[in-house]
Amino acid sequence: MSNTDTEQSAGDGASPNLKRLENIEVQLTVEVGGTKISIGDLLKLNDGSIVELDRLAGEHLDILVNGTLLARGEVVLVGERLGIRFSEIVSPEKRVRSL
Repeated sequence: MSNTDTEQSAGDGASPNLKRLENIEVQLTVEVGGTKISIGDLLKLNDGSIVELDRLAGEHLDILVNGTLLARGEVVLVGERLGIRFSEIVSPEKRVRSL
């Protein structure tokens, strides 16, 4: 690798090894909450039914990448679309422990 390659990589903040991964797509999921429900109760659900989740109103949402917790955040409005604002990034150590 030439000095020019190293300087360019350092200048844009990505190492040469990470540059190779930039175009790989991953699944980003925002989890509002969850609950356990019996099949019988599930079959009784219809329009207007409400299922209580294990999360309090106002709590941060979980942001997962390929099923692994990456961060926590909150829902924001971006024009007419919903978005997510990252408020806490999970440490690499905690991410590895969750695998």
